[in-house]
Amino acid sequence: MHTDPPCAVPDRGRARVARVSRSLLNAEFLMRPLALLLAFIPSALVAQSASLTYRLGKDTVAIEQYTRTPAGISGEMVQRSGPAVSRLAYTMTLGTNGRPTVATLRRLQADGTPAPGPVSEYRFTLGVDSVVRELVFADSVQRRAFAAKGAMVSWPTFVYGPTEVLSALRASGAVDSIPAIGPTGNLGFTGFASMSGDSVRLRGGFYPMVLRFDASNRLQVVDGSTTTNKVVGTRGAGGMDMTALAKALKPTGTLSGREDVRAGFGAGGMVLVDYGRPSVRERTVWGGTLVPFDSIWRAGANDATHLFTTRTLTFGSMVLAPGMYTLWVQHTRGGTFLIVNRQTGQWGTAYDAAQDIGRVEMTSAAASSFVETFTIAVRGLGPTRGALEFSWGDRVLTAPFTVGAAR
Repeated sequence: MHTDPPCAVPDRGRARVARVSRSLLNAEFLMRPLALLLAFIPSALVAQSASLTYRLGKDTVAIEQYTRTPAGISGEMVQRSGPAVSRLAYTMTLGTNGRPTVATLRRLQADGTPAPGPVSEYRFTLGVDSVVRELVFADSVQRRAFAAKGAMVSWPTFVYGPTEVLSALRASGAVDSIPAIGPTGNLGFTGFASMSGDSVRLRGGFYPMVLRFDASNRLQVVDGSTTTNKVVGTRGAGGMDMTALAKALKPTGTLSGREDVRAGFGAGGMVLVDYGRPSVRERTVWGGTLVPFDSIWRAGANDATHLFTTRTLTFGSMVLAPGMYTLWVQHTRGGTFLIVNRQTGQWGTAYDAAQDIGRVEMTSAAASSFVETFTIAVRGLGPTRGALEFSWGDRVLTAPFTVGAAR
């Protein structure tokens, strides 16, 4: 009995195999341009999930997670602030030109339910020459239109994922200062100021953060170390369980508590300082992250540091009449100076050099032990002598003064 070899194929079978092989080769040939096209599509156009962890020194204060697609970006941020843990959910839809057309923002509680308050959602419709902001209430929607050409949305602090869209527009030649509107309805601007390398400084936001993007406009770092925010955010993987994170986070309480210190100088003689008390949190202090060289520092945190005196005080050649003042510090490589200013009642970043009364150099000495939380002391050294003493990190800075007689 004759049998074909195991690998033999009849003529008709060989013909079918040849036809199928030609079809596959043709299909492969046709697919090559598509494969090449996909290989050169910028990775930013492919759906990407990422996270940004924002730390204040060693402590995590917020986490943002977002997904970017060709059609837009959506994300969520969880933040632990003073009394509570809160969340924000946001979306932004992009047009074919890469500019936003619609955006939404919702404030949530830690468990993901709507945050208490009359407004449940903020909506923005961004047209060519105008923008409409809508406040969504339980029983109505309040609308307001603004004249603004090619506007963007100004997002709350710790929502920086959408700056990837701004970076892509900038890379395509878009202007660096464009109108921007936030939840409160204030029309401002946003954009980037160029810096060296791959970094830019954010313009028009709450803080002039330094941002670093990669070649595909993916945000890598948010650096607030040169601002009063001091938070640094770093990129990580997406896919986090934001509800579980919000549950695990604890409120920070008051990050920089307020304190009053005082000393008496005879009957009715009083010198008092009111200031905020920031902590080091494993950061560098003098000449570092917290008090950079040559910058004007508020000598505390939050509201400006205030000095009140009922007697005339003399710091070197600087004479202060009885009254209220604000105190500032400038730390330089040549010395550290106490600045006294006439302006009062302001936030600690509102420094007006035109209202300076004068400045005096402070003496600097090593602290006997590391001082984690910034501390001011008013030392009474006798009926007519005293000193202001600033202790933080590894240093103690002192400004002596004399006290005038009672009137």
